[in-house]
Amino acid sequence: MPVITEIEDLRRLHRRRVPRMFYDYVDVGAWTGGTYRANRADFERILFRQRVARNIEARTLATTMLGQPVSMPLALAPVGLLGMQHPDGEIYAARAAQAAGVPFTLSTMSMCSLEDIAQATGAPFWFQLYTLRDEEFLEDILDRARRAGVTALVLTLDLTIQGQRHKDLKNRMTAPPRLTLPNLIDIALHPRWALGMLGTRRRSFGNIVGHARGVESLGDLMDWTARQFDQQLDWGRVEQIIRKWGGPVILKGINDPEDAQRALDTGCDAILVSNHGGRQLDGAPSTIRALPAIRRAVGPDFPLYLDSGIQSGQEALKAIASGANGVFVGRAFTYGLGAMGQRGVEAALAILRREMDITMALCGVNDIKDFGPGCLWPDDRGNAA
Repeated sequence: MPVITEIEDLRRLHRRRVPRMFYDYVDVGAWTGGTYRANRADFERILFRQRVARNIEARTLATTMLGQPVSMPLALAPVGLLGMQHPDGEIYAARAAQAAGVPFTLSTMSMCSLEDIAQATGAPFWFQLYTLRDEEFLEDILDRARRAGVTALVLTLDLTIQGQRHKDLKNRMTAPPRLTLPNLIDIALHPRWALGMLGTRRRSFGNIVGHARGVESLGDLMDWTARQFDQQLDWGRVEQIIRKWGGPVILKGINDPEDAQRALDTGCDAILVSNHGGRQLDGAPSTIRALPAIRRAVGPDFPLYLDSGIQSGQEALKAIASGANGVFVGRAFTYGLGAMGQRGVEAALAILRREMDITMALCGVNDIKDFGPGCLWPDDRGNAA
């Protein structure tokens, strides 16, 4: 077993242990991948202020997200098909998040169902919902979420049509994979993954199959999904879903200050600044570049979170100092899951925590609540980076 000291170590191990189509599903951006790359590159332009001769012995990363106490300002983002990265992957990721004291967000497009997560953890969690046309399914899944103990809804707004991801198209990615000759060869090259998949019954979309009307098989599911993404989505529909849920809502997919201002009128409780990890509109700005203008648009007190590009504790801190109240991580913990299951997710979270703690110390700050623009080096114009 290699020594794991950074998220990149987990990524390399993940790539070796998971069939190509499912690794590529995680590590891919839309079209040229320009926005996918910018999500990381733009963090590199932001520099910390190193401060010395300060007592940093009483450091804490503890804070709250949506009023919920958390051990650090970080949540696990909704990632579809986690159960294809590792058997029962959503369950293991949820357990790792629970152990680390951070929120776990289950994707609509998960292999494990809402009920599976509730039974496996016995703890509250968050649930991500796409805006779908089937009103009966919407009512049912919201009711199931309430009964499963979901405490916050993460409503995704930036996937009413799917961006073009060349790797997924070339791999002809499906879950579970079609039994073509290339796929059978790839699966045979990953025996640990294959044996694990043989040992679980959760190999299709647990929140949908058997729950959506007329969806009883993979073929039914693909047809249903193609029809369901709501291209008529507007702010009125967003407000309607928020009222239907009746609890805390985070609007995910905001990457423009005008949209952020309009989101405030919906009655949502928080905004997740996101470009879907660079998987939707290629050529859009990175989230860290968009964040300061969005913070100005919503004011200093409204809860703002950020995803897309967070693969280190330092990047998390740069986002927080730039105006975010916390971050969501997706690829970082998924690499750990594909590499080593629950232990890998726990390792990813420990790495992120350690990097945040050490960096905060070297910036001379004891409390994450005090980590703000003053912790960043001014740019050439005299502004915080």
